[in-house]
Amino acid sequence: MVTKNLGMLHYVLDHVYGAFMHRTKISTPFFSRGWGGTKLDMLEKMINQLFPVLGAQNWPPVEIQPVWKTVWETRTACLREGVFRTPCEDQLLGALPPESHIARVAFLMPKSVPTHRMSCVVHLAGTGDHTFERRLRLGGPLVKENIATMVLESPFYGQRRPMLQRGAKLLCVSDLLILGRATIEEARSLLHWLDSEAGFGKMGVCGLSMGGVHAAMVGSLHPTPVATLPFLSPHSAVVAFCEGILKHGTAWEALRNDLATEKVAMTLEEVRERMRNVLSLTDVTRFPIPKNPDAVILVSATDDGYIPKHSVLELQKAWPGSEVRWVTGGHVSSFLLHNDEFRRAIVDGLDRLPWKESPL
Repeated sequence: MVTKNLGMLHYVLDHVYGAFMHRTKISTPFFSRGWGGTKLDMLEKMINQLFPVLGAQNWPPVEIQPVWKTVWETRTACLREGVFRTPCEDQLLGALPPESHIARVAFLMPKSVPTHRMSCVVHLAGTGDHTFERRLRLGGPLVKENIATMVLESPFYGQRRPMLQRGAKLLCVSDLLILGRATIEEARSLLHWLDSEAGFGKMGVCGLSMGGVHAAMVGSLHPTPVATLPFLSPHSAVVAFCEGILKHGTAWEALRNDLATEKVAMTLEEVRERMRNVLSLTDVTRFPIPKNPDAVILVSATDDGYIPKHSVLELQKAWPGSEVRWVTGGHVSSFLLHNDEFRRAIVDGLDRLPWKESPL
């Protein structure tokens, strides 16, 4: 009974936090400027072009050459920050805001062993994670286990945020899809750089919430095996914006009005169905099974008001061999309290990969 009541408390906390963040007038809702295209058919064509042909699992990542500066260095570790031009193709680059064209990363690396005996995990941003700090705190203790942390600043976030955007509230539905595709391209290029240029013996990719969805996509589409670690994440953005608490933070009326300007009259329910169809492009269960599904570990919360359990289990079912670990709590409390479980999943996922053959 105590456990059940505690679970309800976590679930209620998610809803209280969600009400404060998304139902008050403190900030604008998501997608306040509509779908992102002047005509629906043009928008849908763009969205379909943004996402990869899912059979092309082996298409090579674009090579990048980050420019690095050292932030601090000790006897045992080093923190650097790097910048590189996003490797997105021209069409996607044209859709990205100019502020997002230059990618930024933080790179925390132990100094005790050579890189071919070291692992590195790329950490992707959850909704609202504009800085490097939280993810560096998550990865920091892993330095002692010879695991480096590379933190990518997402397009539309941090110093890459468009001038007109307030906080994390993306202005258009198309922004969410552009952000996702650009993040996938950048993360795949970073993994390729860690492998071919830096010479790491093992690689992984992780993220919380939205970052977990992107991590799953990257793990699916990367041409070599990587540990894939989605934390507190759904199998699709449909779940987050049409089922979970974020549906209360979405500008449904603005989306309906945007359609009305194109002489398309819809009820709010039809607008929500339209959103489901658009965001179905982010359904990770439609993506290829990663090269090493045994190195996929999902960490999810028992009483998550944002992400229902069925969504987590759908991805596990789609990727046989993957593992789900449950932590007690809601989305917000687990985000704050269960970093040790996330770190354990990172270590265990990497342990399930073989070491690359060391250089001669």
